[in-house]
Amino acid sequence: MQKSLFHIPKMDCPSEEALIRMKLEGLSAIKSLVFDIENRKLTVFHSEENPEIEKRLKELNLGAEHEETIVAKQDEFKDNSSVLSKLLWTVLIINFVFFIIEITTGFISKSMGLVADSLDMLADSFVYGLSLWAVGSTVLRKKRVARLSGYFQLSLALLGIIEVTRRFIGSEAMPDYRIMIGVSILALIANAACLYILQKSKSNEAHMKASMIFTSNDVIINGGVILAGFLVLLTQSKYPDLIVGSIVFLIVVRGAFRILKLGK
Repeated sequence: MQKSLFHIPKMDCPSEEALIRMKLEGLSAIKSLVFDIENRKLTVFHSEENPEIEKRLKELNLGAEHEETIVAKQDEFKDNSSVLSKLLWTVLIINFVFFIIEITTGFISKSMGLVADSLDMLADSFVYGLSLWAVGSTVLRKKRVARLSGYFQLSLALLGIIEVTRRFIGSEAMPDYRIMIGVSILALIANAACLYILQKSKSNEAHMKASMIFTSNDVIINGGVILAGFLVLLTQSKYPDLIVGSIVFLIVVRGAFRILKLGK
């Protein structure tokens, strides 16, 4: 068993990892891919020398550079993908369930902060779902799903931005701060549970490390919506909710473009 080390400067989130996995799919020599997202490193375990690996990585235009190829130690290659997949499925399900909860209560409470946060949860679900797509699926099918997911998310985010703009200009009623605070606290607890599950894995895989980063960001966003709820209460104004909603919608738009990149 050999291992090839690559430095990929532009690999900074699960979207790039999913892109790399799809690009390298079909190369029978590859036995495992180990991602280190913090250090922008990729380790490819393979059974034989294969220049096609480096060629495909360079075609992605992520700045991939081959550092070295050495013989892997006997106990170095461990296939624990099934365990990590189960953990990520758990996180995906939690994110999707809270997407439904937050978008429903967001419309009921007239809170753009909750609606925007729900789309952020949906964005994470899309990325995890694409990364964990069934092995039997073709690359073409994955790309189609990525494009549809990206356009769907982008459309929702743009509609949200338009709605926020309308509410800034119009005389919209003040959102229900009680629902905002209550649901965001539940979402914060859910994200904290996800973070605990991911940290418990003690994995160096990018799926896990990047998921920890994303989930930590989600906790911050939850805190922002909670703060907006208290500010709505204190100021008796709709603007704190609209400001937080605008910021989160822009984060969702950025995520949508990353998903669309997978479909190219």
